Amino acid sequence: MTIAPEGSARLRAVLGPTNTGKTHLAVERMLAHRTGMMGFPLRLLAREVYDRVARAKGADKVALITGEEKIVPPEARYFLCTVESMPLDLGVEFLCVDEIQLAADPDRGHIFTDRLLHARGFAETMFLGAETIAPLMRRLLPGIEIDSRPRMSKLVYTGAKSLTRLPPRTAIVAFSAADVYAIAEIMRRQRGGAAVVMGALSPRTRNAQVEMYQEGEVDFLVATDAIGMGLNLDVDHVCFAATRKFDGRDLRPLTAQELAQIAGRAGRHLRNGSFGTTAEIGGLSPDLVEAIEDHDFQPLRRLFWRSRELDFRSVEALLRSLDVQPHLDALAPAPPAEDHLALAHMARQPELMARARGYEAVKLLWEVCRVPDFHAAVGAAHVGLLRRLFLHLTQPEREGRLPGAWVGENLARLDRVDGDLDRLTERLARIRTWSYVANRPGWLADPGEFQLQARRIEDRLSDALHDRLTQRFVDRDMARASRQAEAWRAVEPVVAHDGAVELDGREVGRLDGFDFRPSGEAAGLLEIRPVRDRVRKSIRRFLEARFARLAARDDLGPVVALVEEPGDAPAVTVEGAVLGRLGAEPDGRPKLVLPHRDHLPSEATTDLVRRVEAVLAARAAEADEPLLRLEAAALKGAARGIAFRLVEGGGVAPAEAAADLVAGLDADQRQRLARFGVRLGRRWLYLKPLFEPARIRMRRPFLAARYGGSLPEAADGVRTSLTLPDAAGAIRALAAAGYLAAGPRAVRVDMIERLDAGIRAGLREARDGFTVEPGLLAPLGCPQAEAPALLAALGHPVRTAEDGRMTVLPARSDRTRKPHRGRKPARPPAAAAPAVDPGNPFAKLGALVQGAGSPATPARERDGRPSSQGSARIRRGASR
Repeated sequence: MTIAPEGSARLRAVLGPTNTGKTHLAVERMLAHRTGMMGFPLRLLAREVYDRVARAKGADKVALITGEEKIVPPEARYFLCTVESMPLDLGVEFLCVDEIQLAADPDRGHIFTDRLLHARGFAETMFLGAETIAPLMRRLLPGIEIDSRPRMSKLVYTGAKSLTRLPPRTAIVAFSAADVYAIAEIMRRQRGGAAVVMGALSPRTRNAQVEMYQEGEVDFLVATDAIGMGLNLDVDHVCFAATRKFDGRDLRPLTAQELAQIAGRAGRHLRNGSFGTTAEIGGLSPDLVEAIEDHDFQPLRRLFWRSRELDFRSVEALLRSLDVQPHLDALAPAPPAEDHLALAHMARQPELMARARGYEAVKLLWEVCRVPDFHAAVGAAHVGLLRRLFLHLTQPEREGRLPGAWVGENLARLDRVDGDLDRLTERLARIRTWSYVANRPGWLADPGEFQLQARRIEDRLSDALHDRLTQRFVDRDMARASRQAEAWRAVEPVVAHDGAVELDGREVGRLDGFDFRPSGEAAGLLEIRPVRDRVRKSIRRFLEARFARLAARDDLGPVVALVEEPGDAPAVTVEGAVLGRLGAEPDGRPKLVLPHRDHLPSEATTDLVRRVEAVLAARAAEADEPLLRLEAAALKGAARGIAFRLVEGGGVAPAEAAADLVAGLDADQRQRLARFGVRLGRRWLYLKPLFEPARIRMRRPFLAARYGGSLPEAADGVRTSLTLPDAAGAIRALAAAGYLAAGPRAVRVDMIERLDAGIRAGLREARDGFTVEPGLLAPLGCPQAEAPALLAALGHPVRTAEDGRMTVLPARSDRTRKPHRGRKPARPPAAAAPAVDPGNPFAKLGALVQGAGSPATPARERDGRPSSQGSARIRRGASR
């Protein structure tokens, strides 16, 4: 069965891919006739062609008819419409329907199929679309002329690319508002911004965004598949950020024809275009690429159809007529559309059914159900609006009119420009629905007033949305820099001998040693990844020569230096330039900590770091030489045990913990230890050469790296005491330098022994206590206010008189108890001793020397002492 043309003198179809000039041809053919009408799939397209024809023929001769907007001058001869809004009862000489292949679309296909079968011009009828519909056209419309047109330019696949590497004049396509906004934000940060085009935008907003793109304010466009429907844009490349879309029912992959329809926006007239994907989704299959490039697609198998013979005798009859099946195998029943679903919802409401009686009432109900929801699919909110519309229109006293006050209130609620993008887009969608209502004939007593009010609100919302989109997704400074980067793409950066880095004669930064410091003016330019990468490569090549010169040196020692900086780890410099910071491995070895520098040559940097760390290790060993020499000495018995204690303590050990070892020394062992500089004090054993001023200067940076705190400048080996710092790392570094915590002060270990000896001498002469003379504390440089706390920390109780004089009292045990016969007298309390790791081999050696048969007993750890593990790390690291 076929359908013959209905009274058309000429019936033709112009089919082909995008960029074949189909729309241009149709407009020229229409203007050659006295009257004409064109139907488009989008309001945006209808508006675009309306503006074009109005410029050519004058606005008084051209009408625009869409669901939400009607501009119909009295003398209009050319009508530009959406397909749904075409006034088919208006006879014209020329009639055209664009994108006729949408007759196969499940949602709107039945509208296009109806126009294909029934819409005709008196003199000429033309259908524009893809070649995939040609076989079905020949079956349904025998004798139709089909003109197949080739694409004017080539379309080439370029593969997958990251968003930051896309060429200018690229349209990036996504299929949800969230994805469009996310991509636009990335383009703002990386390339200066992008225009945004979506079907949900009003023509005014869309035109403003497109104009910003067309004028070159931004080089990128982020859009939904709305750009695939004939919008004329200056696009060289189309990039798909997704190849799947949610069609209202399922998340499905796009067909080859759909991808080609969108990709075809690339290229204009004779200029070739390209298409590809983002790196995140990967490339397209070879078969799919070949189909798009060759425009070779499977023909459509059927079109969706819905009966145009609707029965308005009752709601039930209307629903049955909507379910009538087609009688042609080329047609398939359309799934229930939005208006059909809305009617089914309304039919379940008794109050409405009571009013929907009779032909006119049912027809009115159907007209109400056809009010579109531009914001979302049919839901409770939209059905609620439809219900209120029908109830108002069927009130007997209303005479089929909506109450003006009620419509005005609803419009006023939408007349706001505050809120985010989603809120503004939602208001735009709702005002479009009310614009449709205001344009329904006979529904309002004064439709012109409400149409004007709705248009004014839509314009305000459109301008606000455009401003908000531009503020959020456009960085004009970055965009200018991005365009400059493209202009400089062929310019090679130059690194001068003085370190200046220039690009096309403009200094973009300076190489300061091993660091690149960009200039403030070029910061935006260097945020563009291609420019930044090229500058880094040029710097890397320049530094390779410097690294090669360093690699040729047999000894790096003369050019490697350590520089202490307040509040930071010591800097390691090579030839006066900071290469990194001094750090320490867990075992105490010095290491070089590099900042992030992606412009350094990786292999050469690794080799340089290895050689610099070897220099640092040698210097650390030189700084710790007295300790290492003691560790390596051929000592035996108790002397070996004392050496172990000192090595574990980093040069200091509490005498109380080593009392048995000291008691077991013979005269020869004492002399041998003395030759190494070991001092056997009553409170402390210490290695005197390790704490000499010159040695402390050598060890200073390594102590800061090992203990995580800078050694105070006052701790120079000459000063006898200083204020104890708050930082734990600095306290540990002080202890390793021979300054031990004693109350509020850090006191040099030899001065603690001298002070203790003086106090003991005074107590021997005055067993009930003695007054502290100024000369006793003078060598410590200790303020008098801090003296009581210092003496108390060393285990000597002090009584302070009103005149400030201090009396040292004997320890309580000395006054109240006499030692038993044969028991050694109690030693004065010692400062804290570090805990010794029982698993350490030196700990086991110490236990054997003491004859204990078990690991040495760890003493309690207090502030002011480096941990035994830390000291062991010093020894092991330095010995390497």
